[in-house]
Amino acid sequence: MQFPTTRRTAFRRAAASLAVASGLLAPPALAQDFDLQKLTPEQREAFRAEVREYLLDNPEVIMEAVSALEARQAEQQAAADDQLVSSNAAALFDDGYSWVGGNPDGDVTIVEFSDYRCGYCRKAFPEVEELVKSDGNIRIIIKEFPILGQDSMTSSRFALATMLVAGPDAYKQMHDALISLKQQPTEPVLSKLASTLGLDSDAILAKMADPEVDRRIKETHELASKLQISGTPTFVFGDQMLRGYVPIDGMRQILDQIREDS
Repeated sequence: MQFPTTRRTAFRRAAASLAVASGLLAPPALAQDFDLQKLTPEQREAFRAEVREYLLDNPEVIMEAVSALEARQAEQQAAADDQLVSSNAAALFDDGYSWVGGNPDGDVTIVEFSDYRCGYCRKAFPEVEELVKSDGNIRIIIKEFPILGQDSMTSSRFALATMLVAGPDAYKQMHDALISLKQQPTEPVLSKLASTLGLDSDAILAKMADPEVDRRIKETHELASKLQISGTPTFVFGDQMLRGYVPIDGMRQILDQIREDS
């Protein structure tokens, strides 16, 4: 049986501890120093018998070790993410071009890196909307982060072009329409969408080629790279990174914890 890396590490730690307890290794025995090949044949045979007996009597020990290791790794990742957020705070919270909504004086800022063709972004959209509306004290920022192919890029370029042509309110209308769009974002579809919203579709389509659109997408991708973000949705809640979709109840719990700690 081939264990995943974390489980192999946990197994080695448990095995090393068991070897010390059995008198086969002298403490402190670290998992990385434990090597069955260094035992004598007699020690190896005794150790294997001890391991078998111990695991038969305590089969939950491996999963306990795995859980402890994964929890430790999660804590380390969270600490690293906090540092990444702190180091890139200006670009995250005040880049000068990303759409900002909700309560401008809110006590918590949420930043969302989103892709219009991402299924989990679409799933999160109504829940984030409800969270911001029901809470009333959240400032929210949307980062255009197209990573799922040409349709994603086309949609983001059209949304950013809408902002440049018609302003932030029109952008938000377009964002909401694009995140729910079921059709492929072809030029006729986008043109009709803009017209439906009362916008100048020709001007927006022409603006998609503007270098400013390129700059905004490029800078967001560079920021995501610095933050080690490779998937969507990714959120920043205050100073905490949240990688992936979380239901609204989970997001509320995170907000409560942030406010309690502040």
